[in-house]
Parts: sequence; C-alpha cells; structure tokens
Amino acid sequence: MRAMRIALIPSSFAPAVGGVEVLTARLAHHLAARGHTVEVWTSRSKGDSLPPHEIVEETRVRRFVFTLPHASPRSVLEFPVAAAATLRRLRAAAREFKPDVLHVQCFSGNGAYATVVSRQAGIPLVVSLQGETVMDDHDIYDHSVVLRTCLRAGLRQATAVTGCSAFTLKDAQARFRLDTRKAEVVYNGVDLEGNEAVPVELPFARYVLGLGRVVRKKGFDLLLDAFSRVAEAHPDVGLVIAGEGSEREPLLRRATELGLSERLHMPGRMSQAEVASVMQGAAAFVMPSRVEPFGIVVLEAWRAGVPVVVTSRGGPPEFVTHGVSGLVVDPSDPAALASALSSLLASPALRKQLALAGQGQLAGFGWPRITQRYEALYSRLAVRRPSLRDDVRESSAAAKGR
Repeated sequence: MRAMRIALIPSSFAPAVGGVEVLTARLAHHLAARGHTVEVWTSRSKGDSLPPHEIVEETRVRRFVFTLPHASPRSVLEFPVAAAATLRRLRAAAREFKPDVLHVQCFSGNGAYATVVSRQAGIPLVVSLQGETVMDDHDIYDHSVVLRTCLRAGLRQATAVTGCSAFTLKDAQARFRLDTRKAEVVYNGVDLEGNEAVPVELPFARYVLGLGRVVRKKGFDLLLDAFSRVAEAHPDVGLVIAGEGSEREPLLRRATELGLSERLHMPGRMSQAEVASVMQGAAAFVMPSRVEPFGIVVLEAWRAGVPVVVTSRGGPPEFVTHGVSGLVVDPSDPAALASALSSLLASPALRKQLALAGQGQLAGFGWPRITQRYEALYSRLAVRRPSLRDDVRESSAAAKGR
C-alpha cells in the first residue's frame, strides 16, 4: 500500500481534552507509524492565543476559524468576509500539503468548510460521525438550521461516511439523508497497553464507578437512583462518579435526599493516569446513558479487567453481549439497573467471568486494527490532485502551445 498524505480535520484538538481530541491524536500517530504523512487541520476561536501553526507530538497542526453564521445582524454582515478568509487559508494549505484525503472527525464548522474545499479542489472527503448529532448537551442539531444544512451537504459530498456505531449511521440516515451505500461502521479504538496509573485517594475501598461528562444524557441520576436500591444490602460499597458538568450539584442534592451523601464521591475531572487508577480499583463500571453512540470508557474498563454494565440505548449493545462480556440494561428501568448492580456485587465469579470475556474482545478495538480500517478506506478513495502551481504551469504550457 502506497504512502498517502492525509489531512485529519477534527472539530477540536489539543490542548482541548476530550474523545475526538484523543481519537485524532492516536489515529495521526498510528498512520504516521505506518508511513503516511499526516496533518491535523482543526478549529481555533477568533482572537484566542493558540498559534495558527505548530507541531504537536510530531504532527503538524494548522488551526482555522471555522465561523458559521448566526441569527444576528452583525453575524450576517461579518460572516462572508470571515468565511472567505478561512477558505483562502484552507485552499493554501491544500496546495501546500496536497492531501490525498480530507478526513473530518465529528462534524461541525470544520466539516462545513472541508465540504467546500473538497468540492472545489476535488479531494475525496471522508466524514466520521462520532455521535455529535445525538450527544450535544443542547441538542444543537435539532435547533440549528445552519448545522443541519451543512451536515446534509457534507454527507452528500463525502465519498465515504463512517460511524462509530450502526446506531449513529441509522440516525444520520433518518435525520440527515445519509446514503447508506457509502457508509460503514468503524468503531473507536483504545490503546491496548493503557496509561500508567497514578494513585487516587478515594473514601471507599470498594465502589461502583461511573465516568464521563456529568450531564443529563449520561444518566448518572439514573445510576444514583439504582444504587440507592442496593446500598443497604451492600453497606461497604460506595458510588464514585468522576467528571465535570452541569448535573454535578443536582446529583449531590439528590444524594442528600436519598440519605446517600456519605456514599457518593464526585472527584471531578481526572487525568488519564488517574482514570486508569480508579478503573483498576472498581468493583464494576456502569454506563447508564440515556443515549450513547459508542462508549470508549467501556473499552477502558475492559482493559482494566473490570466488569461492565452498559446502556441498551445506542451503540454499546453492538459490541457488548449481554451476559457474556457485560450486562446490557435499559437505564430508565431503575429496578433492572439495580438488579444488574446487585448481581455483580454479590458474585465475584460473575465479575471475573464478564471481565475476562471483555478483555478477550479488546484486541479487535486496538488502534493498529482501527488504523488499518481507515487506511484501507483511504486507499480506495485517494486521488492525488496537482497543486495550484502545477495547474498554472499546465495552463501556461497549453497557452504557449496555442
């Protein structure tokens, strides 16, 4: 397979912290290790202090202001000028880098501009949907006509569309007119070796763990209510919910109402090394999301050798087999979620069985395997385009010939 030049275009990148940032960084690293040349083209806010160009972990990063119009007179006036400036910079980057493929991760303003560049320059476009249409805290795709229109245009322009789950692609088909003939599932990956754990002090020796953005869609209130049903039978077990978000204070108040204020610990945002530590110490990991496109944290729990309880709503049932590699439960059924917790806490044998089965599946989600899936996709689509300088030379030669 020949070496290619790939522009990864995520909605956000380091120093921001999150799933798409980690995904892009790991994909860039593994593609480069396989001999490809990779750049990251990502977003920056107007006037922020991030440099427009820099090297991050040996990858060149270019940042652009991906402005989209808003419903205000000032935005209507300023948008055409700002958009034209960004498109000029993107076209210049395309002429300089000469990418074989533009790959959008998590569609937002980044995807809107990549769609235009793909169309103008004739560079194949890959769009990877990471659940952004269902997991935004404010349901922005339900409220923004601009984003809906841009996404539909991007899906039409894309030569290929991947989703982190079949659930994600079905949503795109139903709501955004995705042509499923050019769609395929490429699950997200995880580093099989993991991070070195940094010890974290917790008030419990034994605990159930929830981890993620502390927002309503993640369903931690449902986990707390289910935990309240098993707390009396397991007085030595605490509940740890790690992460930050708007539901933190409501959860603390609800724990007080349930008489569980001493049984709930919310340590806030954690580093990857701290996450590795709390994962390793958990009796069980629970993902109680009201909707979940995929769930990389499930892979992290498997890697740590911890049994999982996952939501039935979304992508997790596609790779977690109920009763084999985890327990799959509708989190809106508190009795069912409590029963799953109780069965794990009461049975060391079941915990071990599920954890071992999860670890057995992990190799299929390692970054080498995921990178090869994307690499194969790129190779089918890649068409090298001449640079603008080459176009000028060809035009000049043709003129002289006449």
